[in-house]
Amino acid sequence: MAFIDEMKKRASSNIKTIVLPEANDKRVLEAVSRVQKEGFANVVLVGNKDEAQKVAKENNIDISSIKIIEPAKSEHYEEYVQTFYELRKAKGMTEEKARELILDSTHYAMMMVKSGEVDGLVSGAAHSTSDTLRPALQILKTAPGTKLVSAFFVMCVPNCKYGEDGVFVFSDCGLNANPDAESLSEIAISSGKSFELLVGKTPKIAMLSYSTYGSAKSELVDKVIEATRLVKEKSPDLLIDGELQLDAAIIPEVAKSKAQGSAVAGNANTLIFPNLDSGNIGYKLVQRLAKAEAYGPLCQGIAKPVNDLSRGCSTEDIIGVIAITAVQAQNQI
Repeated sequence: MAFIDEMKKRASSNIKTIVLPEANDKRVLEAVSRVQKEGFANVVLVGNKDEAQKVAKENNIDISSIKIIEPAKSEHYEEYVQTFYELRKAKGMTEEKARELILDSTHYAMMMVKSGEVDGLVSGAAHSTSDTLRPALQILKTAPGTKLVSAFFVMCVPNCKYGEDGVFVFSDCGLNANPDAESLSEIAISSGKSFELLVGKTPKIAMLSYSTYGSAKSELVDKVIEATRLVKEKSPDLLIDGELQLDAAIIPEVAKSKAQGSAVAGNANTLIFPNLDSGNIGYKLVQRLAKAEAYGPLCQGIAKPVNDLSRGCSTEDIIGVIAITAVQAQNQI
């Protein structure tokens, strides 16, 4: 079964409600219409109802059964203003500013997640990552025991024998620009948990570099070596190795010559990039040249399920991320 079909099947077993605060985006409307018909999640939109209905009508999209909330007209508006003000007043938030911000669809939708009215949020088709993550961190905070919020992609590569039958987690591809060794170790630990939760298999984590086992020397390589050491110290049960070049990480034949004896090399399914440049370039190369499905940037380390979208996302991408967010919501403590 294809990865995203498995996500839909799992989501269907315990229906969750996901909010999308981009109600006037055609791709979002197409996605929520199809999700509602497929029935693996409940969906709610936040935004201007008239605009959403106009876009839907112009594009022959049926959203008649979709709930659309306009913050200014909502019965929860005052409640959310006061809650947000209390959350942020120590940081200089005023009640006037809170009133203004809760009129914003993303802030309002994040308050819906905070209150438990919905189980998760998907945004980013028409907004930057910071527009999604800033209110998430202000309102929802980080998950217990988490030191760092990071972003990953689930990559599903067609006709691929590497990874987990072509399924990989790539991290961090959307948030942390140049993590130090400590941050990189936290990204790796979170990514292993995300792989296990979503793919249901043992994560085999490769800490990527342009060097394998000391084949090159530099501060860049030293960072990856130190990050690998820290992961092994913090989470000794994780299968992790580094520093590894990409070919040594995923191709068994290359691993035999470059990283003999490694429990990960040649079989890695969770790839940790040393910085955002390499991660973002890497996922887009695989997505475009290998025609892979790329779901994300998915977030790890936030107290409740919040996932970002690439602004170049398709309707199919949004549907997939809604399914993934629903599965993540099923596993909330």
